[in-house]
This record gives sequence, C-alpha cells and structure tokens, in this order.
Amino acid sequence: MSEEQVGVVVKFFAKPGVAAIDMKTGSIKKGDILRYKGYTTDFTEEVFSMEVDNQPVEEAKAGDMIGIKVKERVRENDLVYKVI
Repeated sequence: MSEEQVGVVVKFFAKPGVAAIDMKTGSIKKGDILRYKGYTTDFTEEVFSMEVDNQPVEEAKAGDMIGIKVKERVRENDLVYKVI
C-alpha cells in the first residue's frame, strides 16, 4: 500500500478525542484510511466522523481545516497520510 501526505495535525482535543488537521494537498472522504505519523505517533484508522466549522461533511479538500474523531492521541505537527 502506498501513502500520500494530505495534512498536518495542528491541535488535539483530548476530551472529545478530536484531531484538528490542516489539509495541505489532495482530499479525504469518510471511509478513507488515514495514517498518523510523528515522533511518538504511528497508527492507521478509518475516517468515521469529520467536520468543517462544526458541521459534518462527507469530504474535505486542500485548504480546509477539519476535525476528525480519533481513537488514539495525536500531537501537533504529526503528519497525516492517506493510505491508497
């Protein structure tokens, strides 16, 4: 499987378990598999819930600032890859 970088984590909200991601390139949809990779972070997870400006969306593209529900902790500057 190959991967392409789509964004970077800018903030993590622990209580709801949400990663704020700045989309740099490409697009992601619900159901896509994302890999979160950083100094101490490395896991893959399917996108189940995604929001832009607190509104649920089905797809996000470059330039969007999105929130994605994650099961594990992510950190600022972790890279986000779309698994193809």
